Amino acid sequence: MNRIDLANSIFEKLQAQKSQLQADFNTENTPIRYGFVDDLLPEAVAQEIAAVFPKPDAMVLKKSLREDKYIAAQMNLYHPLLEEIIYAFQDPRIVALIGEVCGIENPIPDENLYAGGISLMGQNQFLNPHLDNSHDKDRNLWRVLNLLYYVTPDWQEAYGGNLELWPNGLSQSPITIHSKFNRLAIMETHSHSLHSVSPVVFDGYRCCVSNYYFSEKPLLAEDTFHVTSFRGRPENKLADLILQADTFLRMGIRKIFKKGIKENPHVYKKDQ
Repeated sequence: MNRIDLANSIFEKLQAQKSQLQADFNTENTPIRYGFVDDLLPEAVAQEIAAVFPKPDAMVLKKSLREDKYIAAQMNLYHPLLEEIIYAFQDPRIVALIGEVCGIENPIPDENLYAGGISLMGQNQFLNPHLDNSHDKDRNLWRVLNLLYYVTPDWQEAYGGNLELWPNGLSQSPITIHSKFNRLAIMETHSHSLHSVSPVVFDGYRCCVSNYYFSEKPLLAEDTFHVTSFRGRPENKLADLILQADTFLRMGIRKIFKKGIKENPHVYKKDQ
């Protein structure tokens, strides 16, 4: 299937689930709004996407105290279906519909895949609690939505690798969103949207297709520029202290160098 066919299927599913998704996303008194849609694509299509995911050694390993995962954004290196499914979520009909559901005027998809693309997480890998970077690669637009499409067949919640939302901070238990096969999760991003991916405890790989939408306006009036800001999990106080210091230093650098001291390599350079 090409991106138009995929977008047609996704749009049809989102239209059918629009009322429920809108109700879920706009639940009152939820500091981090979110929702999800199951069985997004026909099962055979979702299975095919999973089957063409690259092996870990063909991806970029990001491993530090902050995170441990495999990522990729240079999509012309991989099976064409992966690029097609990523950009299907950037179809104008889908962008407009998700914007309507989430109450965001004129969301803007990220054609450069700035932190978007595909990711793998295997046994013992993780993504610590964090706030996503507030802006796009040129620091002109505000990041407002994460779209995470999970495609690992038979992935059980007990395996870990699940999305976690921390609406009340690290002092209380998170909301867990199972990284269920063929599920699209949507969450808003702002200065309070602390989230993580739980450590994988299974001998297998959780596969995810990621997209991010931006806007000319932040979601919250109090939102300010920030780099990706990591925290340690509640049970790891030392890591938390180190990661807070790491964020402080990186923020200091960005106050001097607006776009950082080196180019972020995680973008899709379509001319290569």
